Order: sequence, then structure tokens, then C-alpha cells
Amino acid sequence: MKRVGSIILSIIILTTGNLYAQEEFVQEPAHLLTRFPFVQLNGGIVVLKAKVDNCVDSLNFVLDTGSGGISLDSTTVLELGLPLKKSGRTIRGIAGLKLVDFAYDHTLHLKGLDVPHLDFHINDYGLLSSVYGVRIDGVIGFSFLRRFIVKVNYDDLMIEVYTPGVIKYPRGGYMMHPDFSNLPLHPAMINDGRNVVTRFIFDTGAGLCLLLSKDFVEDSSIIKKGRQVYTTQAEGLGGKKVMTLTIVKEVKIGPYKFKQVPVHIFDDEFNVTSYPLLGGLIGNDLLRRFNLILNYPEQRIYIKPNAHSFENFDYAYTGLGIYQVDSEIKVIDIIPGSPGDLAGFKSGDVIFSIENNYSKNIQAYKNLFQNSFGKVKVVIFRNKEPMILSMTVKDIRKK
Repeated sequence: MKRVGSIILSIIILTTGNLYAQEEFVQEPAHLLTRFPFVQLNGGIVVLKAKVDNCVDSLNFVLDTGSGGISLDSTTVLELGLPLKKSGRTIRGIAGLKLVDFAYDHTLHLKGLDVPHLDFHINDYGLLSSVYGVRIDGVIGFSFLRRFIVKVNYDDLMIEVYTPGVIKYPRGGYMMHPDFSNLPLHPAMINDGRNVVTRFIFDTGAGLCLLLSKDFVEDSSIIKKGRQVYTTQAEGLGGKKVMTLTIVKEVKIGPYKFKQVPVHIFDDEFNVTSYPLLGGLIGNDLLRRFNLILNYPEQRIYIKPNAHSFENFDYAYTGLGIYQVDSEIKVIDIIPGSPGDLAGFKSGDVIFSIENNYSKNIQAYKNLFQNSFGKVKVVIFRNKEPMILSMTVKDIRKK
């Protein structure tokens, strides 16, 4: 693989009666290394194909700026037969802390690009695989991103990887200069009960718009008094986490404003958001509305509005947690008092169809729930007996 970051020495001689020599160090231009497609899941999650070492099969990796490293699923590691070592290191997520093992010094093979000497930490992504109906074999984060310039084009569903160096940014966008440790942290403004500017984790691995810590919300009084909130649930490291869901009047990232933005609020007991240094995270259901240039070597992120900028947000509320279990789409979690509860759903119900869609595709079913308000007809099997349930999907913008 070509080494990057070389320096060119340029000597310029200027003549104005006398001779002067000026030396300038000029960075080498960035060069395109590879280009490949990705798949986009609910919430904007980016999944790409890659191989590890000499494994024959391609694996599914989430591209995640909210990950401080690179990781593999524990089941995938067993299937690949990779040796593990205890590390004594702990990772934290919205639902817990976890000691992790490592698989050291392996190579990631992308289409047209080999990335050697990567240390993968090991996690259990079985829950995420069930949520998305796609096996998640790992997460690609900082350990990969710090080596390259990565363009993510949500219009074409394509990723381009470049060597570090001078790159031309397209017109019509905005250059962010995040603070970096191993996660990009950038200011954004929230306007609801009042205007508040604070920093957020820039997190392409989070399938939501905005996640705020409860401490930040209470201390800043950011949510307008009387704003309706709904109990919901999200999945992350450590398992499931009960949250509340509402909207805020406006979110502003750089010069770009978004109105009526859905917001999740959670009790950050493991201090994932490092409050009061941060208010929370900006997820990919918001970030997917931009084409991105992730230039970690220069600590820059360039965002340019794309064709999805004016798409509606997901305002639908069902209170149902549906998962793919052994090729079936099952209702597992039901929020008491939610539309799903009032419609008569029970844990263990198998969803056969939604509004005459019989695809058994969890992505399609979630899209139907997210884009339907009012009465929705759902055919289920309960104890192997068919039933028809009618659910009134709630619009969280309305009381």
C-alpha cells in the first residue's frame, strides 16, 4: 500500500531588483485509493462490505464516527477462529460498561484497498443484527478513519477513500473543525425553550437525529415547557435503554437549520456524553442529509447538503420494539400505554404483514410504521393463529 503524507520542497525565486529565496513545504495531493457502494439502513446507518485477513466471505461493517476504534462481533470472531487476548480495557455505551478482548494485528480488505495492522476489540452485535435484520459483523471507526480521507455520498450510496493530502472541497458546503480525541466533537445550536449552543459527538453510527443527556436537558432548560414527551426505547452497547422522545423547534449545524427535529433524551448513567463537556450526540438520521468528507488526518469534516436535506423526519410513534428472530419479525417490547399496547399487541407476536406488505423484511416494515399516521392494519400470528390488529400510529408533533 502506498505510503502517504510525503512532503514536497518548493523553492520560489522572486525578482524585484534583488533575488529572494522562499522555501515552502507543500503537502502532496490526496489520491483516490478505492471507491465502493454501501447499503443504508433505517436511521441512516451505513453498512459496507469488507473481509478480514484471508477469510473468504465478506463481512458487514457499520461505518461509525462514534467509535473510538474498530471492532468485530464475538460470534464472527469465533467463526473466523481469530485468537483473542485479554486487554483490561473497558468500552462504554448508552446501556453499559464492558471489558473487551482484542484480536491484534489483522488486515481489513476493502474493495481495492488493504488496511494492515489493525487491532479489533470484540463486542456482541447480536442485538444490532436483530434490530436491522442484517448481520452486523463489526464496526469501523477511528482506527481506520484516522489513516485516510473518506467521502460518503448519500445521493449515490458510494464511499471513496483517499490518501491524506491536499484535497479540493466542492462549493456550497461548510467546513467543520471538530475537536478530536478519537471522536469528532463539534458545536451545534438547539432552539426550543431557549437557544443553547454546546458540543456534540458527530456520530454516524447512531440511527437517530439527536440524543441528549437528561442532565443537559434539565440544567439548560432547553425543552420548551409543556412539550409532549413519549416513552420509547433504543438499542446500544450493553443492551436496550428506555428513553423519552420529543421534538425541538430547531437544530442548527454550522449555517444549516432543521425545523421540528425528533430528539431522544436518556439518563446517561455511564456518562457516554461526558456532560457537562458535551450535550449529547448528533446521529446519522440528521447527518445523512449531507454528503460528508471525513478528513481525520487534518481534523476537518466537510458537510454539503444533498438530495435528502428536505426529507421529512420520522415523527411516527408506535411504542413497539420489533426484531428479526430466526427469520421471523417479532414484536418483543411494548411500551405500556403506547399505540402498540392500545392496539392489543403482545410480546412474541409474529408480524406477517403491514398494510398488505408481506415481504417479511424488517427494514420495509419499519419504514411502513415510520411513514404512516392514523390507522395501520397489521396481520400477526399469535400462538400460530392469525389475527388482524388495527393500530393508530401517533404523530409526535401533535398532542
